[in-house]
Amino acid sequence: MANSKLVALVGRPNVGKSTLFNRLTESRTAIVSDTPGTTRDRQYGRCEWQGRSFSIVDTGGWVGQSDETFESAINKQVEMGLAEADLIVFLVDVKEGLTPLDMEIANMLRRTDKPLMVVANKADNFTMDAYAAEFYALSLGDPYPISATNGAGTGDFLDALVALLPEESAEEEKVPDMLRLAIVGRPNAGKSTLVNTLLGEDRHIVTDISGTTRDSIYTHYDRFGHNLLLVDTAGVREKRKVSENIEYYSVLRSITAIENSDVCVLMLDATQGIEAVDVNVYSIVRKNNKGLIVCINKWDLIEEKGKEVMETYKSAIRARLAPFTDFPILFISALTRQRVLKILDLAEEIYAKRKTRISTGQLNKVLLPIIGATPPPMIKGKMIKIKYITMLPGVSVPSFVFFCNLPQWIREPYKRFLENKIRANWDFSGTPINLFFREK
Repeated sequence: MANSKLVALVGRPNVGKSTLFNRLTESRTAIVSDTPGTTRDRQYGRCEWQGRSFSIVDTGGWVGQSDETFESAINKQVEMGLAEADLIVFLVDVKEGLTPLDMEIANMLRRTDKPLMVVANKADNFTMDAYAAEFYALSLGDPYPISATNGAGTGDFLDALVALLPEESAEEEKVPDMLRLAIVGRPNAGKSTLVNTLLGEDRHIVTDISGTTRDSIYTHYDRFGHNLLLVDTAGVREKRKVSENIEYYSVLRSITAIENSDVCVLMLDATQGIEAVDVNVYSIVRKNNKGLIVCINKWDLIEEKGKEVMETYKSAIRARLAPFTDFPILFISALTRQRVLKILDLAEEIYAKRKTRISTGQLNKVLLPIIGATPPPMIKGKMIKIKYITMLPGVSVPSFVFFCNLPQWIREPYKRFLENKIRANWDFSGTPINLFFREK
């Protein structure tokens, strides 16, 4: 399983980091505004180019030494992003030219040994490309003129970016091919307690296997009939103390664990409910197409229990994480060991579902009558006809291909309809599925 890398976008305010993030991730996740300091909460996304995939983090604008609370917090998050990144993209603005703040950031970046690219944004036409030469004064290599707004130059920039991404380590071949289970979530949700409870005191039954991306460690777990790898999410290496932005740091580290896993256990604190950082971690799990189990920990601390209370918790969680709601939810106590082994049972079930193969004949026998009864809506007076369906072989996520006459006109609501029908007829609980539409 190839691991992707983490790319950090850095630069002073208003150079277009969020605009570039949205273009690379093909989304509108990051808020774009001319107001400095708009990007405070970090955004994470996925990008694929030329067969390589990588995660990307949009950091806030660096403002130098500041006593203002928000600006100081943003600067600390930028520093943490730099510490975790595999590659750094330093954005500057060709319209405003080289500024003292650009030089300050450049001086900071010279102290890192990470691969680095200087990207001169807002070169909206060929005339503006020439102004990028001014940034050779940063002594950080060739500046790449691009326009994050209209996409000019982004293809050449991405070609150069993927060429700089670290190659996969040969150590990857040493990691056994078995279920990789990651325990992720916000600080103090009980992740470490759960791992310690699972491992117990018989340490001779586990072995640590070095991973590939940013010192990941796989712990081989072989107890109670379970044989899998636990992806270590904490304590992998000594880190400097972080007094602020702990949630941001937690999400950064979770990226590594999630990308190196097959199934993720998202830990929630029953005493606090689901919060923004939980949704951030969940979104990374979804974007990486990983299996999911949601565990509500510290259930022993909840005084009012019972089926009705559990259903209320489940409804609130599924509503917050919609539209993907087909995943198991467990109420556990890592401290008292309540239902902790059920996590491993579910993880292995989900891992098996990710390898499920449904024959083309069975798919068409079940789905074509459903599609015939509820066909895709007509577009511009033309009828969309789905001829047949098949599953892609040899992929890590169940993927279905629908062959039809006008695939480009299949809208998102109908895609969700088809996914729901697939899930209603076959058990894919806990794992995402991909739907592709191709012209017949």
